[in-house]
Amino acid sequence: MTSQSGAALLQSIPSPSPEWQQLAIGQWLEALGIMPLVQGSVLGAVLVGIVLGIVIAVVVLGIWLFTGSLTRKDAGWTLLMSLLFGVVLAFLLRFVGPSWGVQTYALCILAGIVIATLLTGYRLRQRGVDAGYVIDIAVWAVLLGIAAARLFHVLTHPDDYFGVGRDPITAFYIWEGGIAIFGALIGGAVGIWIGCRTTGVRFTTFVDALAPGLLLAQAFGRLGNWFNHELFGQPTELPWGLEIEATNPAFPVGLPPETLFHPTFAYEIVWNVLGAVLLLWLDRKRDVQWGRLIALYLIWYGLGRSVFETIRLDPSELLLGIRTNVWMAFLAIAVGVVVWVVQTRRHPGLEPSPWQPGREPGAEEGVDSDVYTELPETRTQDEAEPAAEPAAPIR
Repeated sequence: MTSQSGAALLQSIPSPSPEWQQLAIGQWLEALGIMPLVQGSVLGAVLVGIVLGIVIAVVVLGIWLFTGSLTRKDAGWTLLMSLLFGVVLAFLLRFVGPSWGVQTYALCILAGIVIATLLTGYRLRQRGVDAGYVIDIAVWAVLLGIAAARLFHVLTHPDDYFGVGRDPITAFYIWEGGIAIFGALIGGAVGIWIGCRTTGVRFTTFVDALAPGLLLAQAFGRLGNWFNHELFGQPTELPWGLEIEATNPAFPVGLPPETLFHPTFAYEIVWNVLGAVLLLWLDRKRDVQWGRLIALYLIWYGLGRSVFETIRLDPSELLLGIRTNVWMAFLAIAVGVVVWVVQTRRHPGLEPSPWQPGREPGAEEGVDSDVYTELPETRTQDEAEPAAEPAAPIR
């Protein structure tokens, strides 16, 4: 029996049960007695909200202490906002029933965002930037990234929303799925630029710190495709072929029900994890700066995506007979190469500081340079031995 089970595992990758596509949060809260308490009275909702806010505050403060310094003012604001968020969320539960749930895909994306945030904060701390700045910048990046990801998906799949018999309002139903990573990269880049302008962190410093975590975040997001039974590739007889139910809307017409497909999401997960490890190794001394690490990210991801995209079966807009996302992958590679070449020629040394000129915390006026520093043995010019004080003038 055991040998037969082992052989079966080698023959294919099973898709998870459809029940795994959503976590039945409403049913769990109903079983724990929380849902009746929240919906029973306003006081009950407030009490649940306060408890939830305290839990959120403990988690956030714990992460903050782990990744950077924490002041009393920051702790106070975190506790206040967590309590407010908890109460608001508790009152929202008054309008949902036991059938309410959270999509597993959304949790995969959220897990990726958390991992990327923690890793970026850790890498920024090694450059002398408090990890708390990651949150300030990530808010802009995540919000604009999600909005642009949805917009890019809608623009590249117009028939799904504006075709015959379609309701255009569903273009706004992001909870039904449909986001594009290249849109997220564009919107996220704009959000990071805004966040860096607000905080004073150098843009290239932040994106280089983000690059490995970004690949890990994308790997977590691709795991959500497995739960959703989507974005699989062409039929295959390889032992790791993916099982897809014949009732799936994306199942090609005319193929036998037992047909296996390329698990393109799994290919991309492996590729992204390998890329993250490679970038971390290349930047182990924190000397791949001036945006060159994010350039390597663009080249690595673009190379992989240009291959995996060609074997996917999901519909896509074509340009000169080539899928839109393949063109975007080619563009990512080109942009990465240009950024690497230009930044290497313009900045042969290291960044003088992880901060924009004159934007160091507590600095009233700064002397900085956007050219380079001739200090290959150090991470930044800030870590060099300070110059001696000038001699007093002879009177």
